[in-house]
Amino acid sequence: DMGAFAQLVGLHRMRVLRTAAGIVGSVHEAEDVAQLVFMRVWDHLDDYDSAGSFTSWLYRITVNLSIDTLRRRRYEAELNEELQAGARSDPEALALHADERRRVQRAVAQLPDKTRAALILREYEQLSYKEIAEALKIPIGTVMSRLNYARRSLDRLLREEQDEQREASEP
Repeated sequence: DMGAFAQLVGLHRMRVLRTAAGIVGSVHEAEDVAQLVFMRVWDHLDDYDSAGSFTSWLYRITVNLSIDTLRRRRYEAELNEELQAGARSDPEALALHADERRRVQRAVAQLPDKTRAALILREYEQLSYKEIAEALKIPIGTVMSRLNYARRSLDRLLREEQDEQREASEP
């Protein structure tokens, strides 16, 4: 039923776009991934096990197709101004915020694909550990391990970049 499917897409489109954008780092590519996701959902609706969570199934498809996109393209993501929370009227604050987002985005892009996927689902999509485990088809302990590794790695990468910037600005 195309009408029901259109409602399904409308209900989940932003969730798929946010997740894909967080993983691939580009709204343009996230749009492409979202189209692929919903084509895959349409083609495989009969494969969906209604005993499981539809959202987890959708996240799993989104993560897998996003990682496939990264593997094909492997380039550093552009800053996505459209996903910034709220507009800022102060140009200096906007510039500082954009710079910080770029730093974090560069650091996230350096994480291994599977680690990045878990981090995006937790921090950007606010999924529970259980939901992440279901979406990625991994044990909760592995989710916790990947998130711990991601957070420690991000902290280290951001500190290293800050140290490099400080050293470069010293006379």
